[in-house]
Amino acid sequence: MPARVLTNTFHVDAAPEKVFEHLTTPESYIGLSPLVVAVRDVDRSEPGVVRYTSIERFRFVGLKYDNPIAVTLLTEGLSVRGQVRSPGGVRMGYRFDLSPEAGGTRVDDRLDLSAPWLVMGFAAGQARKVQLARARILAERLSGRSTRGS
Repeated sequence: MPARVLTNTFHVDAAPEKVFEHLTTPESYIGLSPLVVAVRDVDRSEPGVVRYTSIERFRFVGLKYDNPIAVTLLTEGLSVRGQVRSPGGVRMGYRFDLSPEAGGTRVDDRLDLSAPWLVMGFAAGQARKVQLARARILAERLSGRSTRGS
């Protein structure tokens, strides 16, 4: 199955602990990821692990499709990582590594995507759009300012 790695590094004018808290709260992803419109079935029963269902909304030729995806969020120090399994064979591992930087937080965002070759182009394009938008939205939510990305 084809695989791609997508990376983005950006700055948020907020303490790493504040960014960490936001990224470990499933409900924060509503709007943080432009595709996520709802979160349900949140399970925090295991320390350091959060499992939930995220609903991504796609639009095709005027029709909408709500895609439920199983998400597992794991924490380690100031890192948040997770696994997403989506219908159609799309799998994505993600990781946010947070570190203090210039009175705020440096966020290293990495996505490891695999998908059948028929949908890889679409999945990678959507994942990159979401990754870049998430950087901007996170910075605006937590610091009220825009961000630089790479």
